[in-house]
Parts: sequence; structure tokens; C-alpha cells
Amino acid sequence: MKTLITGTAGFIGFKLALTMAGQGMEVIGLDNINDYYDVRIKYGRLEESGFSGPFEYADLIRSKKFPGLEFIKLNLEDRRGLQKLFQENKIERVCHLAAQAGVRYSLSNPYAYVESNLVGYVNLLECCRHNQVRHLVFASSSSVYGLNESQPFSTHDNVDHPISLYAATKKSNELMAHTYAHLYGLPCTGLRFFTVYGPWGRPDMALFLFTKAILEDRPIDVFNYGDMQRDFTYIDDIVEGVIRVLDRPPQGNPEWDGHNPDPSSSIAPYKLYNIGNNNPVRLMDFIQALEKTLGREAGKNLMPLQPGDVPSTYADVEDLVSDLDYKPETGIEQGIEEFVGWYRKFFGIDG
Repeated sequence: MKTLITGTAGFIGFKLALTMAGQGMEVIGLDNINDYYDVRIKYGRLEESGFSGPFEYADLIRSKKFPGLEFIKLNLEDRRGLQKLFQENKIERVCHLAAQAGVRYSLSNPYAYVESNLVGYVNLLECCRHNQVRHLVFASSSSVYGLNESQPFSTHDNVDHPISLYAATKKSNELMAHTYAHLYGLPCTGLRFFTVYGPWGRPDMALFLFTKAILEDRPIDVFNYGDMQRDFTYIDDIVEGVIRVLDRPPQGNPEWDGHNPDPSSSIAPYKLYNIGNNNPVRLMDFIQALEKTLGREAGKNLMPLQPGDVPSTYADVEDLVSDLDYKPETGIEQGIEEFVGWYRKFFGIDG
């Protein structure tokens, strides 16, 4: 089956497309290659996937490394362009990873989230609906848990109190997917990712920022005075989980009860999963592991909690284990070593 993966110049989409193409699957990658962060990394990911520029808008090109991998530069907000892509290619599965990311960025740039995460998302839903797509898998986020303090975070819990616009758009994505599953029978699975890290990671994420600052002998900003926990999840574990989910479209839960509704499933073909390490790590322990790998101690600016941030995340992955026999397990020591090795190589920094 041919799979469309949106966001393939992004962190997770790049690694997913590379993995699936390496396994001989047919994949079309889509990205608008925006400048939210350093585009050198985005172009580097595309080059690693066998694509070289210039990238003409709406021009579908084939990878030089993987015969089954293609790429198109396209905005999700471009309804006609997206419709044309679906009409001219027999796309049977969609993994939607493209989005305007970042909690803090949403405080100052709200319209970017509306255009990409809401308008673009509806365009994609409509294309799936009208082109007999067999399964839509889409990225949600642990940010949807918001003010919920019941841990570990469970997909069976209510998440109606987001504390950033980014989180609100991700919750909206879940609601819209359920609507399309109910009205049109479109099988939809939402994946709530927990603090993904690893080689080729995003420059706005903590591990990248910390590594860059430490290697440049600058202090790092440590929010909430270091009193934070994150369920850090290694990129390869995320990708394995996504591929397993793609192969299992939801059928609908015959035991779902409208008098006691379970948010994680439905009588419609709709399902939500957490994908996290199920092992929250103290931020100071994470920094210490990075210092050990780099062989340097970090100077630390202890700062208050940022607006939109939560002090702790912790994923309940029982459904992932019971339904898919899968649980992420890569430890932070291994994951950080892999990231630092990639970082030094990509930026030409000697060890």
C-alpha cells in the first residue's frame, strides 16, 4: 500500500519515511520546508533520504536512494494542490506528522497554528474522505493533558483543559478525526507523542539547545528551577510504534458506552494511543547524562516555569502494550550518546 507521510523534512516524518522506504514500502513524503527552525537541518534530512534541490513547489520527485520513495514540496493549506496529489496517486494510508510545532512559539504566533494545524488538517481529512483512504494516523501530543495532574497520563482520562494554543489545536485534531470516523467511516488513530529526541532532532528542543550551549561554553536555561520531569522517548521507538499502528486500522469498540464514554475509543473506527517511554526522567538527571556524554559540565541559569509548559509528563502505555505488543524501551544514556554522535558529525565538531 502506498503511504503518504506529511512532515518528511521534519524530525519524526523524516525517520519514519526513511525506515519504511528502507523496508521496501511505497512512500510519498510531503513538506513545505518552512523556516520555523534552521532549514539546513531540513535539507540535510531530505538529502539523507536521497533528495537534492532545488525543490520546485508541487513537483513530485523520486529519491535517488530508495526507488519507492517520492517527495513533494506542498502546503497543507493548498487545498487544490493537495486534492491533485491524492487524485493522481493511489494513496491508501496517511500518516500525518506535519504541523506547526512548539508550545512557546504559539504564544506569539497563533495564526501559524490555525493555518497549519486546523485549516491544513481539515484539507487532509477531506482528501482522505473522498479518496477511500484505509487508515489515517495522525500526530497528537502529550501537551493535550494540560492541567490534568493525574499521572501517568492515560488516554482514558478527560483532556479538556489545554494550557497552550498548540495543545488546543492538537486536541481539536483528535475531535475532528473522531467526527470523520463517525460520519464517513474513516479509520483514524491519534498518537500522543511524549518528548521525542534523538539524531536529526529539532533545534528548538531541550537536548539540542543544551548540547549546542554546552559545546559553545554557554550556560543552559533550566526552567522551573530544574524541578521538571519528562517522559523522554527515543526516535526509533516512536517510529516502530507508528509503523505498528499503521498496520492496524481501528475497527470500533463494540463495548463503548455512551453513558460512560471512554475518550480513547468509540463505536466509530477511532483510537488514541500514548507513545512514551513510560519512565519519566528528572530534568537534572537528563542534563547530568548529557554532561557525562559531552565530558563537560554545564553552567545553569535556573528560571521559572514558562507559560504553556507543564512540570511533568508520564505516559500510560497499557493500551499500546495490550493492542500492539509494543513498549518503547531505549534508555536516555543510549539515546543521548546517539544524538551527540550525530550532532558532532553534522556540525563538524571534533569529539
